[in-house]
Amino acid sequence: MFAAPGVAWLLALFVVPFYAVIALAVGKPDPIFGTANPEWNPAKWDATALSNAIGRIFGGDLGNVMLRTFTYVGITLVLCISIGYPVAYYVARSARKSRGAILIALVMPFWISYLMRMLAWVNLLAPDGLVNRFLNFTGLLGGPKNWLSGNAVTVVIGLVYGYIPFFILPLYAALERMDGRLIEAARDLGASRASAFWRVTWPLSRQGLMAASVITVLPMFGDYYTNGYLSGSPNTSMIGNQIEYYLHGTSTPQTGASLVLILSVLLVVLMAYYLVSTARAARTVALR
Repeated sequence: MFAAPGVAWLLALFVVPFYAVIALAVGKPDPIFGTANPEWNPAKWDATALSNAIGRIFGGDLGNVMLRTFTYVGITLVLCISIGYPVAYYVARSARKSRGAILIALVMPFWISYLMRMLAWVNLLAPDGLVNRFLNFTGLLGGPKNWLSGNAVTVVIGLVYGYIPFFILPLYAALERMDGRLIEAARDLGASRASAFWRVTWPLSRQGLMAASVITVLPMFGDYYTNGYLSGSPNTSMIGNQIEYYLHGTSTPQTGASLVLILSVLLVVLMAYYLVSTARAARTVALR
């Protein structure tokens, strides 16, 4: 009985919509209008559109888009680790009086719509925006630069800005739960600060780092707002932009639904790796 509300919520807002996506991906086009008709009966499913989408990804025009998506997400994750880990470590292990203020600052972006934050970047990076004004004033640029038209750097910066709070907060939680006596023991045994970090802190924070990476990466694969607002160019299109385009901008939404299924399979593989590695680490700790 306690699980019933959660199960009902899951069925209504995940299982049924996801089945609708599957029905659309394997449905047949309307013979008169050419639009896609969902096929709810599994016995009548037609995987033609799905197989075509798979072929386009693994040997066609969508292959570059998928590769570009993984590249952008990978670079963004590396930057999130480079920026977010020191911040999370400082807040969890060093900050005392300022911890509350820093946590409030980290949570504040969630109070503002993601769309509004991207629109703020559009104003900052416009040809007459503050970024170009500052760079021209300091002499770093000889003239206004168009940051919002097919610039991969702008897209990556937008992804980092948008998703780094999702990375810092769970990593902070993992670092904050770490037993500080282990680090003190390492220092008492003669380890330097750097050695204590690499031999104690880093291994103990690895699971938290992986959890933060998963929380950050999974929604990033389906992101289309960031690219749409900060670039809008086919040269920087990600798989989320292609899904949005085929679902809303064409008469073949079954292609977009097929891309959703393919992306879901890839993300399930990443989640499976995370769960297996987490269970393996838990078993290792239990054996010790």
